[in-house]
Amino acid sequence: MTEAQNHQDPKRVVLFMGGISSEREVSLMSGAGVKAALESRGVEVTPFDPAQDSIELLEAGKFDAAFIALHGKLGEDGSIQGLCNCIGLPYTGPGVAASAIAIDKETTKTLWRAAGIPVPAGICVTADADDAELESIIRDFGAAGLVVKPDADGSSIGVTKLKAEELTRDSLRRALDEAARSGSKRILVEEYVHGREFTVAVLDGKALPVIEIKAPEGSYDFQNKYYTDVVTYDCPAKLTEAQTAELARTCEAAFAAIGCRGWSRIDALERPDGSFVLLEINTAPGMTPHSLVPMAARAVGVDYAELCMRVLRLAALD
Repeated sequence: MTEAQNHQDPKRVVLFMGGISSEREVSLMSGAGVKAALESRGVEVTPFDPAQDSIELLEAGKFDAAFIALHGKLGEDGSIQGLCNCIGLPYTGPGVAASAIAIDKETTKTLWRAAGIPVPAGICVTADADDAELESIIRDFGAAGLVVKPDADGSSIGVTKLKAEELTRDSLRRALDEAARSGSKRILVEEYVHGREFTVAVLDGKALPVIEIKAPEGSYDFQNKYYTDVVTYDCPAKLTEAQTAELARTCEAAFAAIGCRGWSRIDALERPDGSFVLLEINTAPGMTPHSLVPMAARAVGVDYAELCMRVLRLAALD
C-alpha cells in the first residue's frame, strides 16, 4: 500500500453488527472478527447494534465510513443502506436498490433470468397455498424433488429439501410451514438440483477463487455452516479451467445484473450435465471463522485483515 492510499483509508469506522434478524448470532460473530481485524490495521472502530443502540450515535460519531456486518433483515435489505445515504455516511457493500433486490430471492432470479443467467425452475407461494396449488407444484417442478426456503432469509434457516421419494402434498405442506416460521410471508419452492455445491465471492466486480462445499449428505445447514467441522471445502474448486472461467464469468455477470458494488457472495450448483445454476446472492457475506469469503481471499494471498480493509476502501454512497 502506498502512503497516499494509507492516508485515504477511513480512520473512524462504525461497524453495524447484531441486529434483529434470525442471523443475529452469526452477525455478532462476523462483527467481532471484523472489529479485531480493522483495529489491527489502526482503524478506530465503534460497534453499532440496531437492536440496542440509538441513531444519535451515528449522527454524533463523525465517522468516515460504515462497515456492514449485519446479515438478513436491516443489513441486507436496503434499510441500513438507506439510513447511511440519508446521513451521508459511506458504507460497504451494494446500495439500497441492489440490496432490496438481493434479499428477495424470487426478484433476484427474475432479473437473472432476464439477463440470461441460469437459475433453478420454481415458483413463489405463501404458506396457505391450497391443495390444488401444492399438487401443481409437485407436478411442474418436483420430478427430482423440491427445495423449500423463505424468500427473504439466509444462513439456510427454514430450508427443507424433499427428495422425490418423500415428496407428497403433506410433506410439502410441512416444509412450507417450516419456512413460514422464519417470518417470511413468501416462500420459494424450487426444483431440487442434485449436484456439486459451489460459492463464489465477488470483490469489486471480480470473482475470487471458486470454492466447492462438501457437506455430509449435502446438508449444508445452519448448524454445519457455523458450529461443526464436518463440512470440507476445496479452494480453489477442482473444476476444469473452462468450468472455473464459466462460473466466475456468470457470477460476475449476476453481480452486475442487479447493480451490486463492493462485495457479495453467490451460491451455485452444478447440474448432472456439468452446467451451473445460481441460487442466491449474499450482499453482506459472513466473516466468521467458518466463513467462505475469507477462505477465497486467502487462496490469492489476501489475509483476513487485508480483506476487511479492501472491503472498507470500497465504501460508497448511492
